[in-house]
Amino acid sequence: MDNPLWMMLPWAVFAVAAGIKFWRLTSLFRRHLLGTPTDTEQFRRTLERIWAKDQQTA
Repeated sequence: MDNPLWMMLPWAVFAVAAGIKFWRLTSLFRRHLLGTPTDTEQFRRTLERIWAKDQQTA
């Protein structure tokens, strides 16, 4: 442990963990900006289609 590069290891681990956390937090914003529907939106559209079919048959 005399090598000063060993002191960089915790900082490298911290930097990688912070990068992963940032990536996961911003994934919702990136998904919204790219226009890909979320799981909630897909579920809502499915329910609306089912409701519309039920209204047509009634």
